[in-house]
Amino acid sequence: MLDVVGVRKTFNRGTVNEKAALRGVDLHLDDGDFVTVIGGNGAGKSTLLNAVAGVWPVDEGSISIGGVDVTNLAEHKRAKYIGRVFQDPMMGTAASMQIEENLALAARRGQHRTLKRGITAKERSEYRELLKILDLGLEDRLTTKVGLLSGGQRQALTLLMATFRRPDLLLLDEHTAALDPKTAAKVLDATERIVRKDKLTTLMITHNMRDAIVHGNRLIMMFEGKIVLDISGEAKKRLTVEDLLARFGQTTGSDEADDKLLLG
Repeated sequence: MLDVVGVRKTFNRGTVNEKAALRGVDLHLDDGDFVTVIGGNGAGKSTLLNAVAGVWPVDEGSISIGGVDVTNLAEHKRAKYIGRVFQDPMMGTAASMQIEENLALAARRGQHRTLKRGITAKERSEYRELLKILDLGLEDRLTTKVGLLSGGQRQALTLLMATFRRPDLLLLDEHTAALDPKTAAKVLDATERIVRKDKLTTLMITHNMRDAIVHGNRLIMMFEGKIVLDISGEAKKRLTVEDLLARFGQTTGSDEADDKLLLG
């Protein structure tokens, strides 16, 4: 479902601030893979996610989603293949609109605009059932303005909107980093339920080693613009934070993980 082949990206090339953010990254995700991405600050995690989303062009390499080469496709054209949730809970929703109106926007994404009635009773019933997945009581608050929701409620709603029309690829960019631990856990649980229910191919960046171990069927660690660890299956299930720190040190010859990776 996702193929990243030999991708390189350097910022500020030819200046004193030159930074090689991606150094020949290769990554393959099968349909339904839920991959967590971890690494210290500047490891290349967000650069990789933004390269896949089309935020900026890559210098070398190719990116394909669902067998479609999107390497030279603009971000807005690539968006039809991608659902994305950002770190900031204020992004991804319209604060001045009601919950049901936001969901209607997500439901009709990519469709032709018509003059038909705004939200039907059937659609409203569908929205209630979807909101129950979040377990936040939002199914009884369809007409509440989104701007009145808490950060966690808003982030959970953004997640639902991003997956409403099943995307080929779901990108989660540290989507719980701005939330308190209890709320972050709720949003992560909702994420797990939605990803499993729809068998979504997912790439999730996190700074939290425990979250990276607990969630998903595969874990990759980045360091200095490269993937240095790729663990899946039974090996991932047996992982502990201590194991992961040790593997990082063995692979990179650095104890940087102790300082830069938050342990939760």
